Amino acid sequence: MSNETWKADIFESLFQRHPDPWGFESSPYEEKKLRHVLQCLPSFPISFAVELGCAIGVGTLALARRCERVLGVDASKTALDMAMRRCKEQKQVRFLKAFLPAEYPVSEAADCDFILISEVLYFLNSADIQKLAVLVTQSLVTNGSILIVNWTGLTDTPCTGDEAAECFIRACHEQSWRPDLTERGEGYRIDRLSFARGHQKQDAPAV
Repeated sequence: MSNETWKADIFESLFQRHPDPWGFESSPYEEKKLRHVLQCLPSFPISFAVELGCAIGVGTLALARRCERVLGVDASKTALDMAMRRCKEQKQVRFLKAFLPAEYPVSEAADCDFILISEVLYFLNSADIQKLAVLVTQSLVTNGSILIVNWTGLTDTPCTGDEAAECFIRACHEQSWRPDLTERGEGYRIDRLSFARGHQKQDAPAV
């Protein structure tokens, strides 16, 4: 297992070789997991959602039906082209190419009230997970919510899904964001975080 964050060209190569390398369109596992994710959305109406690692836009389309505005972010242009075609009728959706955390869209994601990070964190090393957590918490309004989804099976990524989730949660805790829901499905975990009342939101340190 390498400790290096996966580079953007790895994901681009994956999508060029196969239009749906993880089976988002065809896998019963992915379909069931997406239903579970949607059940774990916050109860408040979502005005502006940001999906980090949107891939080919299957989850983005589902979010678009529940949110007033959605920004999908991915490092692969090939994946984003497919996502844009999938969501072409959804005028409230737009997409942005960015490699995380280095190219995190600070201005574009500002003042969102929901961020979804599904099956992304374990492709990052611990230092980059911590950087991403700081950026994410600073993008959200204080009554917003973060939802992270991580595969918990064997992986050759820089960290396991459980390690990635716990690293992200610890970094968010330092920014006064706490888990308010943790659930496990078959082969994955879902954690939702919200801002702890009574704390002042901190300015983001340089990353």
